[in-house]
Amino acid sequence: MNGQFLEPSDTSESSVRRYNNIINANKEIVEFIEYSLVQKGLPRHLRNLALIESHFNRNITSGAGAVGIWQFMTAHANQYGLTEQNRTDVYKSTKTAVVSLGNLYKKYGDWITVVAAYNCGEGNIAKAMQNAGSTQYHIYSKYLPAETINHVKKYLNACYATGELESVLNNYNSARLNKVFFTEGGSGRNNAAPLQETEINAGFNLDIIADELDVDKNEILAWNPGITEELQKKGESLLYLPTDLMPDFLLKKNKILSRSIREGAHVQQQ
Repeated sequence: MNGQFLEPSDTSESSVRRYNNIINANKEIVEFIEYSLVQKGLPRHLRNLALIESHFNRNITSGAGAVGIWQFMTAHANQYGLTEQNRTDVYKSTKTAVVSLGNLYKKYGDWITVVAAYNCGEGNIAKAMQNAGSTQYHIYSKYLPAETINHVKKYLNACYATGELESVLNNYNSARLNKVFFTEGGSGRNNAAPLQETEINAGFNLDIIADELDVDKNEILAWNPGITEELQKKGESLLYLPTDLMPDFLLKKNKILSRSIREGAHVQQQ
């Protein structure tokens, strides 16, 4: 895999310090953003998108006319019912950003592509994927605007600074395996396999679900961003699985649950 598009460009101490200082100087906003993300089952590292977009400054306007901590363009904001003047409202714009990011993730299945799409728009991503004949960022990114490639680099730098780079790259790699597995060379579908949803409670152990369905646990985590936190916090969560695996899961659901309870007791104590 060509890693150059997926490596931080600046891991210097001063870069790490700069990012962390901005986060520490905006504790309240950061906490609100993280709370909003976790509530919707999205990873906390997405706060770094607001960090690189605006340094959490709600009164910032870009040369292109993007406004607020999430740098919404009017059209993007309107698409989600966010009025022009509410783009500077930290609360309303964050709620909108979270919905937008969740939708992008459902469409693309990896956070790197989500960050790229957030920057240059879905049209540019579609064109780049088409030109490259691939849905994988490290292959199609050479067809993206230089500003977007740079934006993704900044995101990786920020995630390096906050200690979350590994989680972002793991997500990318497991999504990559899914995409290769489901789509490339397949029927030309532009997306990973369609997912179906069911409900599970905290009694279910993800390792045992993976074992019984004969898939890698990372794949389950890639289909279900934030599921671990959701189960811990609420005691239940939706579980998304590809259409072809769902019948298998429903058939084995009771067996998986009793195995989880039986084997889970000692896992939890470790």
